Amino acid sequence: MTSYSPVGKENIKDLERLIGSHKVAADPEKLASYSRDEVAQQFWDRDYRAEVLVFPESTEDVSALLAYADTHMIPVTPRGAGTGLSGGAVPAFGGIVMAFDRMNRILEVDLENLSLTAEPGVVTAEIQAAASIHGLEYAGDPCSGDASFIGGNVAENAGGNKVIKYGATGANVLALEVVLPSGKVTWFGGKRRKDVTGLDLVHLMVGSEGILGVVTKVILKLVPRQEKVVDLLVPFRTVEEAIAFVPRVMREIKIIPSSLEFMDRNSLSIVSRYLGSPLPYQEAGAHLIIQLEGNDAEVLSDQYEQVGDFCFENGALEVFVADNRNFREHLWKTRKNIAEAIMVFFTRYTKEDLVVPTSGIPALMKAIDEVCARYSLEAFNYGHVGDGNIHVNLIVPDEREDWHETIGSARKALYRSTRELGGTLSGEHGIGLKRKKYLCDFLDETQIELIRGIKKVFDPNLILNPGKIVDC
Repeated sequence: MTSYSPVGKENIKDLERLIGSHKVAADPEKLASYSRDEVAQQFWDRDYRAEVLVFPESTEDVSALLAYADTHMIPVTPRGAGTGLSGGAVPAFGGIVMAFDRMNRILEVDLENLSLTAEPGVVTAEIQAAASIHGLEYAGDPCSGDASFIGGNVAENAGGNKVIKYGATGANVLALEVVLPSGKVTWFGGKRRKDVTGLDLVHLMVGSEGILGVVTKVILKLVPRQEKVVDLLVPFRTVEEAIAFVPRVMREIKIIPSSLEFMDRNSLSIVSRYLGSPLPYQEAGAHLIIQLEGNDAEVLSDQYEQVGDFCFENGALEVFVADNRNFREHLWKTRKNIAEAIMVFFTRYTKEDLVVPTSGIPALMKAIDEVCARYSLEAFNYGHVGDGNIHVNLIVPDEREDWHETIGSARKALYRSTRELGGTLSGEHGIGLKRKKYLCDFLDETQIELIRGIKKVFDPNLILNPGKIVDC
């Protein structure tokens, strides 16, 4: 076990001299706020708390801070907007939390190279807005884009509702400026679209959860924005019918939607209660959201008619066409607020981020039902069904005193079924602190040793986001 140094008054003074006193904070209320993410406090074994906060405003600040921490053996936890769901930004060993609220500039929109350069603290929706001015879009935008920072998206390789067509964050990252734990600054990648000069360190960094280096600039790929968008809301009588339909729409109609999302009855009911504005067919077993886009209105109309007819042929109760802004906004507000609704109305739950090959989704849904029956739980399931990523939420009744043990047993059973289906532990939320002890159930010792070895090459003193993904 690495021995870290506590942060004392002299260290705080050093940090203030190093980057300026206005960029350093040790107020207890701030420390508490910045020492957590969206994983609720009751799920941790103890209170994890930073000893000091720093708010860098430049790459130079980050470099100086990391060099100081590395020399003094002080752990550093990078933090974005705190919207994570794995404890990735929770300071497992105290020390410094490095918050990127002030590194929030869009530095360039390059129309010739269809790229955008931003600092890590830019809210993802602001990137989308900057691209939109030029008739472009950032296709890696996740469902949390209204709140999440792009740096956090990169750290977790965030997915979102358009992965089926455009890929996750990593597919849309061209280059990164990275500060290593030693304080050294380097660039991985560039604005070029092809590169086999050396190793692909860009995509080693994407999804590394802040354990290898700190991203201080990111160059993102932009694509032409499709001018016409139609969303179809399609209720099905049962979850099984909705899930079975998903691969067939692409295979048989030969149309790839930009989004293909799933909400079961429980999820739709709880978010409708939360928002106070239900969608139609609340009694349906499940709803799909199918988004189609293009630039030719006639072609798009023909496509959604084909898809709509195919929905009816495969058991759809109705097909609602959201071809105006108000309906689309209501539809996506409903989908994007399910996680928040569950956190508001329940206190004892587990939020899982399972992903299986798309052919395994029906079996995964059956496994969820079996786990719920075995442990007397209720499931709220939704997610990116087009790419096999289901957000499984198992709810324990409030009166159950053994709720913590029940959740632990249910998770293990669910993970076992996921592994047997060729699936894995997380599709986009990450391992972090929350899922670390289960990683060995999905990766063999050879892979875990490789991760440890890579960590030590980048971070010999193990000061950067320690306690996440694997223990070293």
